[in-house]
Amino acid sequence: MDLCCPTLVGLFRIGLAKRLRDSSLFFLPDYFTAAACFVDFQSKLTALSLSPNLTSLCLGDPNGYIIQSFPCFGIQSKQDWISKLGVSTLIDSLCQSDLSDLTSCDACFQAASKVQAQLVSLDGNTSHATNCLSLSLLYAAGVANKFGPESKLDAACLFWMSFLPPWPSKRKNHIALVYSLIGAALTVVLLACFFSFRCWWDKYKRKRRVQVQSIDVKEEIDATELNLKLGAIWLDSEKLQRATDDFSAKNIVGQGSFSLVYKGTLSDGTLVAIKKIRESDFQGDTEFCKEVEISSNLRHQNLVPLIGCCVTDENSGKKKELGKQRYIVYAYMPNGSLQDHLFYDENRCGGSNRMPLSWPQRKSIILDIAQGIAYLHYGVKPAIYHGDIKATNILLDENMKAKITDFSLAKQITEGQSHITTRVGGTYGYIAPEYALYGKLTEKSDVYSFGMVVLEIMTGRKALISSSSESPDPFVISDWVQKHITLGRMHEVLDPYLASVSPKSIMERFVLVGLFCAHRRVAFRPNILDALKMLEGEIEVPPISNIPQPFSYSLLPNHSDL
Repeated sequence: MDLCCPTLVGLFRIGLAKRLRDSSLFFLPDYFTAAACFVDFQSKLTALSLSPNLTSLCLGDPNGYIIQSFPCFGIQSKQDWISKLGVSTLIDSLCQSDLSDLTSCDACFQAASKVQAQLVSLDGNTSHATNCLSLSLLYAAGVANKFGPESKLDAACLFWMSFLPPWPSKRKNHIALVYSLIGAALTVVLLACFFSFRCWWDKYKRKRRVQVQSIDVKEEIDATELNLKLGAIWLDSEKLQRATDDFSAKNIVGQGSFSLVYKGTLSDGTLVAIKKIRESDFQGDTEFCKEVEISSNLRHQNLVPLIGCCVTDENSGKKKELGKQRYIVYAYMPNGSLQDHLFYDENRCGGSNRMPLSWPQRKSIILDIAQGIAYLHYGVKPAIYHGDIKATNILLDENMKAKITDFSLAKQITEGQSHITTRVGGTYGYIAPEYALYGKLTEKSDVYSFGMVVLEIMTGRKALISSSSESPDPFVISDWVQKHITLGRMHEVLDPYLASVSPKSIMERFVLVGLFCAHRRVAFRPNILDALKMLEGEIEVPPISNIPQPFSYSLLPNHSDL
């Protein structure tokens, strides 16, 4: 499944690029067209004696492939693209030729990233960044490249497709048959599909909704049984109310996409952080169950420990499997998040009173994070991919030891596999390109996010720089760092608070490791164990020349402009 699902996702994306080339329309027009295409696509896979549920397993929800799911400055067609960006963009000039070599491929990807930044700036909503990059890469494959999206040169570069070497000649006839059937499947994806599947898919959606709500747990659950199953303490909601002064706003210490975090004091004096999943949030049920299940089984010094959980009915307060009020209780970390210390000048909650992190503290925090990720990837089975490593999800205890928190987007992965999803989580600036674009979550996705955090710690600057005097478009810190290192200006990369600190060689090594971890191409990133060895000096860091340069230095600002 490790190769099968990414291949099917890539094939479907190739079909979408071909549709764009033929019809000038991005993605599919509506749910029922996408759903019907899924059915026909699966029928072709079934004819190849493949699993009858591959399409739903690998591609997910048909809604993930309709144009309404990809808002980006109102672009839905090639005509929209031209009217908003002009007849020629960087993509048209840098993605039109052979993309088989790494230099050309990276130049094309950099061009797509630059156009993405331009679109995000015009759109005004950074949450649409991934959508804009998806449109940019579809345009590169479906319009700009002269070989077309069905070319292996395009697919390997823009859709992260892998191709096996030629098989022995005695199997050529079989290969031809397989390729012809796959080609037929692609053709089916491009056809305008019938709407007669409406009733069937309505029934399917209702069935799925019921399955999600049940989550294979009894409607009511005994507290003792829950403790045994999850390894967590079941806490009474009234105690949590008392601990937080009835969830007073003054006790709010954090906020997530689906939650608020309160500081609380239990009756025995224990300080806790209480994560309250927001009411009436269907997404929250899934997030809650997943986070409790994963967190309750983790034991490591660099992970925030789970203390307990609570689910109550909205009206009666009766404990239920799923209710309107859901809480997860963690140990309280008195020194807040890493972001509070890195970007203290921008923090309104007492951040101005914080001292800048010292070099020993930064070094220790980076190693702590790496060790925590290594435990998730290699210390438990099945492995866990966090999916949202970022500065706000790194908390600091009383001794400034770093601990990873928030497992609401984490995935448990069978050995040797990756996870494919059409509902991508994570945070723009930290999220790996292959995860943002194709929903492919691997251990290297966490490594990418870790690399961005390392660069934030070493430079004192955010992973995503929204704009500067010379570049109004947002760009990632890794491009800025690479620019200065390549030009021999490593001293300008380091946080000014580290200017008088020695030895510089170790700090520079940490920057280089962060840069390699944050590489856009998966193959260039080390796994977290190798990254940890590089940080500790056990193995050499590859030379900077091995990292392809950013597209255009002239488009990146000088240090003084940030």
